Amino acid sequence: MPRNSADYDDDFFAWTQEQARLLRTGELTQIDIDNVVEELESMGRSVRRELRSRLALLIMHLLKWQHQPVFRSRSWSGTVREQRAQIKELIDESPSLGPVLAEGLTSIYASAVRKAVLETGLSEISFPANCPYTPEQILSEDFLPED
Repeated sequence: MPRNSADYDDDFFAWTQEQARLLRTGELTQIDIDNVVEELESMGRSVRRELRSRLALLIMHLLKWQHQPVFRSRSWSGTVREQRAQIKELIDESPSLGPVLAEGLTSIYASAVRKAVLETGLSEISFPANCPYTPEQILSEDFLPED
């Protein structure tokens, strides 16, 4: 018989530890299946959301680099390097996330433009309607756009 889902609602950490123990000991009939499934799916969505967020931040900084050359700084290039490193780590840990950039480039780019508008004060029409960078350029350690 599955564990009471009230445990899940009352003390999430204790619930996770109990579910892990049940799995390790093979007490599969005691597992809170519905909540375990929900948490696993949520974990996957969370990692994908983190990747998309990091990609949008990276693209925003590439846009800023290209459209505000007088404000270029080590901080901006450092953010570009750090986001690329974190993105690489996420994809190395979960290779199935590799296609996220190519598949979601349109919406990721739209998010990057919204962020760039807020940070730069430039109007949305200052930026290209479609992403001017290829997925390979976005992820390349050596790529910074020209003015």
